[in-house]
Amino acid sequence: MEGHGLAVALTFFTAAFIAGLLIFLTSVLGPKRLTPVKALPFECGMEPSGPARVAFPVKFYLLAVLFLVFDVEVVFFYPWAVLFDKLALFGLLEMMVFTAILAVGLLYAWKEGALEWR
Repeated sequence: MEGHGLAVALTFFTAAFIAGLLIFLTSVLGPKRLTPVKALPFECGMEPSGPARVAFPVKFYLLAVLFLVFDVEVVFFYPWAVLFDKLALFGLLEMMVFTAILAVGLLYAWKEGALEWR
């Protein structure tokens, strides 16, 4: 186990070193001429057509959070499926409880209109 901790620490150190080195090299070697065109806000190469800060509807954020919750649910199904034979009936019941809790949340969100885009 001690070897694994050292390998993880070495990996993190190497990643941090490479990231820091690339940021340093970019700041030293990169071009520094600022033109009026480069100072404009970037919008797909087009002229800016309004303010940079636009208020999004709260429903957008709610829908994004719901997507993340149910995306995480799918991620939990993979290890359960791999260990299905070892977990037997207990694993099946636990996953049914987990799915039922999320189903109640989905029904509540649906009832409240969180999934409607109007």
